[in-house]
Parts: sequence; structure tokens; C-alpha cells
Amino acid sequence: MMCGILCPTSGEVYVNGLDVYKNRKKVNKELGVVFGQKTQLWWDIPLIETFEILKSIYDISDEDYNERFEYLKKLLDLDEFLNQNVRSLSLGQRMRADFAASLIHNPKILFLDEPTIGLDVLVKSNIRKAIKELNKKYNTTVILTTHDMSDIEELCSRIIIIDKGSILYDGSLSDIKYQFGNTKTIIFNIDENFDDTKLREYSEKLSISVEDNICSVKFSLNEIELDPLLMFLIKVYKIQDFKILDIGIEEISKKLYEGNKKN
Repeated sequence: MMCGILCPTSGEVYVNGLDVYKNRKKVNKELGVVFGQKTQLWWDIPLIETFEILKSIYDISDEDYNERFEYLKKLLDLDEFLNQNVRSLSLGQRMRADFAASLIHNPKILFLDEPTIGLDVLVKSNIRKAIKELNKKYNTTVILTTHDMSDIEELCSRIIIIDKGSILYDGSLSDIKYQFGNTKTIIFNIDENFDDTKLREYSEKLSISVEDNICSVKFSLNEIELDPLLMFLIKVYKIQDFKILDIGIEEISKKLYEGNKKN
């Protein structure tokens, strides 16, 4: 519906101040779209020809096309397969190519639907880096729909969580963490003589678990300050190594969905 392909049965959809369905051609000139499992590339021709076709479709000037093509080619490392037929590209290569194709006309808004699904760690990292750079360089608005929580934590400044058509949350990542516990977990190595008595006396609001040679201390920053607790641990126990984990957006989303089902 946001792309103007489907007409809503009720309500209205506006993108960049325009009714999408009534102004589909005008709106689509300012949109870029990437679907994780669907390609906009021409299957049987070399990738370079796809970009040339898109240049004509969007009526891009030679100067603008050359500037953006060179930038995207370098950003997404397209050189090695520009002259290959699209059907011969790997999933990672095709996703990078699809990403470049959606941006060749310098859209004001970029829709990404599961853009990193099925990609290996390196390609996923490169795609995320490209999204950040494009947002910074061209001030492109990026709307990302995904079930990959690491994508959200890495990329999103604003989060909207939806369940069965209802908005459960709309705000920043830091705010949602604060609202839903603002939890941190300190994990550190312990020796066989470890005694958690003093730690339990520090605060009854600490959730402590000990397994093998690892101690985990979970707590809410709304109730306990991190720095004093760390100083206490270092002073009382012989800690060689430790790490601090934030509450994940996946855990927060689970709480939201479970709470919505109860209601």
C-alpha cells in the first residue's frame, strides 16, 4: 500500500505529503524499494544493463547517473560482477545489486523489506554500512521492516512495533529500553571459592545466577546504578574478565507481544 500497488480498503496512505494511490507515478519517482525475496533486476541481461534501463525509466541525467553509479559501485563493491547475467549472481551479490538499483535515481524515501534475510555476516555488515552512509550522504529516509532484531538495533533511530494492525510502540530504542526495564547483565568469571553472600546483601533487587565458572548479575538501571555496582564487584571479588550486556530489542518485543495477548 505504501508503494501504491494495493489500494487500502479504508483509511488513507500518504508518502511525502501525497496520497500514494492517487499519485502513484509521482510518488514512485521519489521511492526506492528492496524486497528481500523479490528482485527488480532483469534476470537474463548483464547487471550493468539493468542500471542503464533504470537510468532511462527514471529519466536520470548523465551527470547525476554517473555520480551516483560510481558512488554505489564503490560503496557496494559491484565491480566484480557488473558484467554478469543477473541469474548467475549469488544471493549476496544480488542483494547488493538490488540495493544499488533501488538507489540509482536518488529516492527521498527507501523502503527495505527484510533486506538482510539469508545473507552471510560479511554481506549483512556491508549492507548495514551502506544504509548508514546513504542516510548520512543524501539524507535519505529509510523505512525498514524486518524480523532481524540485530538490524533494528544496528540501524534504527525510531522503532514502530505492530501486532495485528495495532501499534504497540512508537519511539526511540533508548526510550523503549527505559520503559521496559532498562535491564543490564554483568557476566564475569569466578573461581571455585566464589561466595555470593556479599553480592546478595548488596541489593535484593539483583538477580544472580551461578553456573560452572560464570556468574551473571541481572538488574534494572531504574533501580540500581551501574558504576557503584561495578566498583563493588571489583573490590570484593577477584575478577579477571567481565562483560556487560544490554536488554535486547528481541526480549522487549516478546514482552510487548505477550502483554498485548493478555489484553
